[in-house]
Amino acid sequence: MCFFFFFIVALAAAVEAEATSGRFRMDIREKNLLGGGENIVEMDDFDEEDFALSKSSAADAEFDTVIGNIEDIIMEEDFQRLQQNFMEKYYQEFDDTEENKLIYTPIFNEYIDLLEKHLEQQLVERIPAFSMSAFTQSLKQHKDEVSGDIFDMLLTFTDFIAFKEMFIDYRAEREGRGLDLSHGLVVKSLSSVAPTPIPSTVAVGPK
Repeated sequence: MCFFFFFIVALAAAVEAEATSGRFRMDIREKNLLGGGENIVEMDDFDEEDFALSKSSAADAEFDTVIGNIEDIIMEEDFQRLQQNFMEKYYQEFDDTEENKLIYTPIFNEYIDLLEKHLEQQLVERIPAFSMSAFTQSLKQHKDEVSGDIFDMLLTFTDFIAFKEMFIDYRAEREGRGLDLSHGLVVKSLSSVAPTPIPSTVAVGPK
């Protein structure tokens, strides 16, 4: 009888030990699974960050390509001639006063239609997928990375005040109230056609 009692007690202890061991192994498996889940989440986060970084790098490279092409275009004879002829045609209309003449508006529109369109056409030829609207949005995000001269020039296509100041500076140079033009003009922005270190002008050759 005592033997049977001890046998029952031993059997119960063995069952309890096995159950405890099973729970322990289950806990380990659960922890491993949970840990694996954490690793999966961490891996997913890493993949998303890596993808975002790759996408950002591609966008930056694309933006740099556009800026490089703009620098080339504005140094070409066609662009310089267009800008110089336009400035020569209208600079006497602009006065250094706060008043804005009615004639400024059609001149501004003609400037955009002539020079911005020329720039855009040249960019599309060199970068078939180029979009001026997309570039304009990208420019806002990268403006601190763009040369001041180039940014100022691009600004004259969208900002009337910058456009007007460009003409006022040009007129001052042409009338001898600015830099000494005897050694040629300095390129202030993209090109080298108009005479003055103004936002959005191109330099003019020596007279």
